[in-house]
Amino acid sequence: MAESIFRDQDQYSCSICLDLMTDPVTIPCGHSYCMTCIKDYWDKDDYRKNNCPQCRQRFLPRPALNKNTILAEIMEKLRKNDFQVSSNATMLAELEYIECDFCTGKKVRAVNSCLECRASYCEMHLQPHFDFPALKKHKLVNATNMLSCPKHDKLLEVFCRTDQNCICMLCLMDDHKGHDTVSSATERDEKQIRLQADRIKLEEKRKGKEHELHDLQKDQKTRIDAAQQAVESTTKAFTATADLMKKKCSEIIEKIQAQEKADLDRLNGLQEQLELEIAILRGHEDDLDKLLQTADNIHFLQNFEKMPTSSGAEDFPTHSLEPAFSFGDIRNILSEFKDSLEVFCKKEVEKILEKVSNVATTASLCHIKTGDRVRVKSCVNTPIYNWGLHVTHKSIGVVKAVDGKQVTVDFPECSGWRGIVPEMEVVSYAPSGSSSANCSFDIGCKVRVKPSVVTPKYQWGGITHKSIGIVKAVEEGTVFVDFPEFHAWKGELSEMELISSKESVLPYILTACLGSNIQIGDRVQVKATVDTPKHGWGEVSRKSVGVVTAMKGEDITVNFPEQKRWLGVLSEVEFAASAN
Repeated sequence: MAESIFRDQDQYSCSICLDLMTDPVTIPCGHSYCMTCIKDYWDKDDYRKNNCPQCRQRFLPRPALNKNTILAEIMEKLRKNDFQVSSNATMLAELEYIECDFCTGKKVRAVNSCLECRASYCEMHLQPHFDFPALKKHKLVNATNMLSCPKHDKLLEVFCRTDQNCICMLCLMDDHKGHDTVSSATERDEKQIRLQADRIKLEEKRKGKEHELHDLQKDQKTRIDAAQQAVESTTKAFTATADLMKKKCSEIIEKIQAQEKADLDRLNGLQEQLELEIAILRGHEDDLDKLLQTADNIHFLQNFEKMPTSSGAEDFPTHSLEPAFSFGDIRNILSEFKDSLEVFCKKEVEKILEKVSNVATTASLCHIKTGDRVRVKSCVNTPIYNWGLHVTHKSIGVVKAVDGKQVTVDFPECSGWRGIVPEMEVVSYAPSGSSSANCSFDIGCKVRVKPSVVTPKYQWGGITHKSIGIVKAVEEGTVFVDFPEFHAWKGELSEMELISSKESVLPYILTACLGSNIQIGDRVQVKATVDTPKHGWGEVSRKSVGVVTAMKGEDITVNFPEQKRWLGVLSEVEFAASAN
């Protein structure tokens, strides 16, 4: 068994020390080394810290090194059967087996070759070269296959610099007479110096690249940390803003409820006063009725002056029912506040996105190169050098030249079109029908219809350019998306664009900031600022108060006393003023 293992013994040698592995360990990428070798390799310098010496895969943190018991058993069997090989060099020497030229019968391995005799000898047949003075002058080298001149069958010991090949002494006197020639040893020494210099330069370049790789990895980690901090800061800022809005909303509601209580208390006092005045007036009416019904003229005349009159001193003042504070004014103020906040948020968010885009643009200058397939970004209304002839957001062209920020693109509609790199984006998907198109969007990605698409191939189906959905399937250039307004919506892959995580979260953050927290079961009414609801009034009026029964995307279903299952839009309704 050990002999069969030995035939493929290279896989059991440590690639660091080149010996058979001692205390073998296997790291996560699958390569095995001596435990001591891999520890020393990782501890030697920072540039290859925790890297695999063979595949260069890096492990963070450094993996634990545990002895591979199966490999250890194989190593032990190899040692017991004397199949250990000290290095790859020894293995190569065994593969280049040189036989003794003087052995008869079974050939023994040669240990040296004589350049004068042009033969190889085993230890026994080499002995005369040490015993006889004439043979002692011969030059011995390690056993090797000695090449001879194909024309003269002589040893190649001269190098012709003119023809750049090795020749024998007879070639020197014949075909290469007058050429620039030197001994092979001299030429080898000179070229070896050049090779050593080249090796030093290669080593310096390698170390320089390792430095670059190390710096790149550090820069990569720095950028990842910076991006993560930006995400966390964005989340904290918008969350704090939403919390502040909710707090202020609660304060306003408390103030409104306090004002409502004060108004109700005033009205209750007014009601009691009016009830008392009504009772007094009814008493006066009764007295007058009694006097008017008496038949005794004397009694009537004697009590006439005592009766109250409509214009007497007991007339009660008219009470004002006008409220001290109009809640309609509150609605108008809040509507103006909402509009102002939307404008402010949009303006400030655009500033933030512009900053982020500038960073992305700086990075993109290195990504767009000659040969890339590109198009004008959907956010660009008019390119700096204009659209040219028939170029649109749908046009896809090939980059012909990039000069700093300037880019030249050949579109099918316009050859040699000029633009700037920040206006362009690389098209990563293939045209509709291509098999590679299916690689553009992964299932679960958030997408929407591109702004440049006027009407999708399979129609809108209730969705809009603002609708954001999740990819459920991609088949041969066709995409199936679940939108809030339409499940399993079908469209062309080329009609869609990916939505970044920040972009998809932003509308929900703004919605939270504006206080849209209506849920199923809440009592609502149509906003005073709405002239005509999207789906019409029906039997509902501004005074109608109903209960939310269903919500789907922006659509909301409300049961009003005047009309059940009334359909409206979330932005058209608000909490009922009388709701707690």
